Amino acid sequence: MTNQFSTLPGQLLAGKVIFLTGGAQGIGRACALAYAAAGAHVSIADRNLAAAEETAAALPRKSLAALCDVGDRASVEAAIHRTIAVFGRLDAVHNNAGISSPSSPLHQTSEEEWDALFQTNVKSIFWTTRFAVAHLAAARGCILNTASLVGVIGQSQHAAYVGTKGAMISLTKAMALDYASLHIRVNAICPAGVWTPLLREWASQQQNPAEIESYLDRIHPLGKCPEGDVIADAAVFLLSDMARFITGCILPVSGGAELGYRA
Repeated sequence: MTNQFSTLPGQLLAGKVIFLTGGAQGIGRACALAYAAAGAHVSIADRNLAAAEETAAALPRKSLAALCDVGDRASVEAAIHRTIAVFGRLDAVHNNAGISSPSSPLHQTSEEEWDALFQTNVKSIFWTTRFAVAHLAAARGCILNTASLVGVIGQSQHAAYVGTKGAMISLTKAMALDYASLHIRVNAICPAGVWTPLLREWASQQQNPAEIESYLDRIHPLGKCPEGDVIADAAVFLLSDMARFITGCILPVSGGAELGYRA
């Protein structure tokens, strides 16, 4: 029997409309490029409109750049409504926008820093879900959250950020159960180190930034700290019909960084 899902890579997301937060740079930009290459139309929601427009212009098919502060209700609602107005449908939401500072233990984290991290990294999922869920149900679509391996295994000197990623992972599992009856799949992807502007910001805050690149290579058993394309390839799979029976998955894309004792 012929497998109806033996789709060519350039057709995996053919015709789908994806609302991607934080899509202007880093992992988000890599995902935007990969989604478009797989046939999707991408709405790039980012607070840096100029960078979002630059990324949108680099995509090979119709796309949209939308000014969006993911922690603000009105901004998220407007960006999603604009996406629907332009494309007429919504098949996926990729909650990718995030911040990482400060790099500090909990008692050295200010209340303002704590609130900013949770507003951007966690409450943003509340807003995108609130305004997209009916459209996703109509399309039998899906939600993808960019979490982090640190939300699974922890990380020193980064308490509030780790807390947001752990919350994102727990939300993914709860949402997968809640929305299965609507035929909406919900998954999360967990990078370890990935060279992005966000990681370079974190690296600059460490005691010896010059050694960080070597350290980040060493923590990945496959031998290097990658670029965002490795995350984007996995994201394409999770948003495609190839992953049609996968929900509630917390997928490490980490080069094995979480595995076992090492010399």
